Amino acid sequence: MQLSITSLNSGSNGNCYYIGNGREAILVDAGISCRETEKRMKRLGLSMSKVKAIFVSHEHSDHIKGIPVMAKKYQLPVYITPGTLQGCRLDFSGVSIQYFQAHEPVQIGKISVTAFPKYHDAADPHSFVVDCQGIKIGVFTDIGAPCDQLISHFGQCHAAFLEANYDDELLDRGHYPYYLKNRIRGGRGHLSNRQALTLFAAYKPSFMSHVLLSHLSKDNNCPNLVKELFTTHADGTEVIVASRFEETPVYNIIYAEGAPAKAVVSHGKQTSLFDDLLV
Repeated sequence: MQLSITSLNSGSNGNCYYIGNGREAILVDAGISCRETEKRMKRLGLSMSKVKAIFVSHEHSDHIKGIPVMAKKYQLPVYITPGTLQGCRLDFSGVSIQYFQAHEPVQIGKISVTAFPKYHDAADPHSFVVDCQGIKIGVFTDIGAPCDQLISHFGQCHAAFLEANYDDELLDRGHYPYYLKNRIRGGRGHLSNRQALTLFAAYKPSFMSHVLLSHLSKDNNCPNLVKELFTTHADGTEVIVASRFEETPVYNIIYAEGAPAKAVVSHGKQTSLFDDLLV
């Protein structure tokens, strides 16, 4: 059993996450252009022909602006809630809209996608857990504060995209106006490094092979700082910082019941095997 994952872009300039098996794949959000998505997937050796659906976490432009063109070009259904759709300021005419409900799995081939509500300043925001034959991948970004559901789902994931948006000290010293700083840390904004690390250190399952730290602030965080912070507490989990400028490698999460998990990392057509990532 295997799921391939990559961040095609992660940050306030655009978010798009790919999760797929050998037959089908989904995108969670599409906040970069269709052309840029195609270019990045091609560099990774991924095919748009395998993408069967787009799931939308919320209506902010950095999560949706690439959807209309991409959905129409590839005839992709867009899974969204009515509240999120109402909040979108894009033309979705000609797009196949499919509504999802929290806690009710949506089946895309062998891939199952389950949404649950999150704290964020949007109309009807949701996080996602993607499951394929026992492998679970979490997409946990744009979260103001961890809730019990997030804690529960995080503890079941073999890999996760986890928001680490800002460093408290950098935000305090930064140039953002007072109201914006309060919005970011006000419980419906974004997870800080400290909040994300607390979740990671306390609830990370022993079988989590990878965590992709996501949606880092350009002004209020530092990739090297947050990677060092999480690596200190990783205990065998590979820590990756998802870039706001380019795609990550493809990470193939492999799981066999009763056997240690392994993960393969792919850079285009070249792969190398990391054994014993789990304890």
